[in-house]
Amino acid sequence: MAGDSDNSPQFSDLGGVCSEDSGEVSVVKDETLENENESKQMLNRKPPRHSMNTAAFVSPANLMMPNLVDIPYLVRIYWYFGLWLDIVVLYHVYITGIRRGIYAYLNISNNEGDLNLGGIGMKSPPEIKSSFLPVLRSGSCAEKGTKPSMEDLHICIDDLPQYLGEVADIPSPGAFYGIVMFEYLRQVFDGHGGIDAAFFVREKLLKFIVEDPFFPVCLEKAIKSAFLRTDYAFSDDSSLDISSGTTVLTAFISGRKLIVANAGDCRAVLGKRGRAIEISKDHKPNCKSEKIRIEKLGGAIYDGYLNGQLSVSRALGDWHMKRPKGSASPLSAEPELQDMLLGEDDEFLILGCDGLWEVMSSQCAVSMARKELMLHNDPEQCSRELVREALKRDTCDNLTVVVICFSPDPPPRIEIAPSRVRRSISAEGLNLLKGALEGNL
Repeated sequence: MAGDSDNSPQFSDLGGVCSEDSGEVSVVKDETLENENESKQMLNRKPPRHSMNTAAFVSPANLMMPNLVDIPYLVRIYWYFGLWLDIVVLYHVYITGIRRGIYAYLNISNNEGDLNLGGIGMKSPPEIKSSFLPVLRSGSCAEKGTKPSMEDLHICIDDLPQYLGEVADIPSPGAFYGIVMFEYLRQVFDGHGGIDAAFFVREKLLKFIVEDPFFPVCLEKAIKSAFLRTDYAFSDDSSLDISSGTTVLTAFISGRKLIVANAGDCRAVLGKRGRAIEISKDHKPNCKSEKIRIEKLGGAIYDGYLNGQLSVSRALGDWHMKRPKGSASPLSAEPELQDMLLGEDDEFLILGCDGLWEVMSSQCAVSMARKELMLHNDPEQCSRELVREALKRDTCDNLTVVVICFSPDPPPRIEIAPSRVRRSISAEGLNLLKGALEGNL
């Protein structure tokens, strides 16, 4: 019957065709639409959905010689190539940005007159020229303190060219910044275990500095070499007790240049507009850098003493604690050097043995010295006041203090700008204040 007959026509779908005759559904891919979709995905740089499934059915021959009809394989290759290209481009942009940032930060250029640091040109800072030249004045004071004898010595030479005369080839005037060069030496010798070492160093060290072949071209090398030469010469003198020792602190000034050399626990402190700047470092066995050096050379530290005997890690003399000449020892005579150019803000320098610094901080000494110099402008009296103050604080060692001024005038008074405190009140608080005032009225 017509009503019972199946009049449904054949229909096609995107996924395949339904056949009326067989009653079965067979899926046939529409290759045109598939390729169209994959092309769109290719343009969007997305991997095709069927790429992984298709790869499972690609034979090795097709991998080596892809068929022109094998579109998914070509799409996959193109997608991976595009991804690789994106990575390369982004990496190049990233590195270029970093380089430009570094160049901008360091102000790098490749001019011929610039410094060459590993192939990168960096502009050297402009040299600051100053007409300042220190006018040197000094004063010193030494007291034995509570000890039975005085083992500290010091030397003060304000005019080194006049002191040496024609003995050494001192640079002619005007060799430093076109201005007359004044050369100046200050030394503090803190003896321990006898006076022989301190006397020997005071008499010989300056002589060995001047005789050094690097003097006066390279003062740093001349001073360091003279320390070691003095130590060796002391060990060769059979008339002296080579078991005695001394710490040494020197300050050599040539024009505006200040060179401080230290071997021991004496200290040099610069007064800079009222601020204390330590120029030297105390060589104590418990100091981290000194401790590493001592232990590396086979030494030991017991209760803060080197090999249980000496409270300092560097000294001249004390040859009973040193190895043969030319061999590195835990107890070293090699000094540490610091150099700087003096300026108008640098007012004075304090050299003191450990007896001063055991009871007084560097800032306290600078503040006290500055106050004294503002009162009387006398470095001799200033050094006496520092020694007197250390004795009041019950120091247990010899005391030697040297004060060197860099100007003929006293330190200027430091003007401190008064602080401006701004106070504000809210509208509500202002109304309450008005009400309170009106109520009182």
